[in-house]
Amino acid sequence: MKRSAPTTFLVEHYWPGITPDGFGAAAARVRASSVALAATGLDIRFLHSTLVPEDEAAFCVFDAESAAVVEEAYARAGVPYERVLDALEIAVNRNAPAPPADERSIDVSND
Repeated sequence: MKRSAPTTFLVEHYWPGITPDGFGAAAARVRASSVALAATGLDIRFLHSTLVPEDEAAFCVFDAESAAVVEEAYARAGVPYERVLDALEIAVNRNAPAPPADERSIDVSND
């Protein structure tokens, strides 16, 4: 049975007092649980995350087969969230070079 193309999901977090380090650690745990779920054959991929310190808000973006799979990744990681929403990412210029990383970026990769 062929699966449909993955959908993009946005996960909202509202965390009073969250720090960049705290959010980076939480995002790394969710990324790791996503990788583990993908290894079982589920279709999920952590794309990126954004922290908005001024609003005490954070967002993570995934491609996944369903919201339930994203929710399972969060449950396994033990990371709280407010809600998981279907999202649409729009690339303005897919051929543009990626911007250079700066000191405000947090690397949550395991590479």
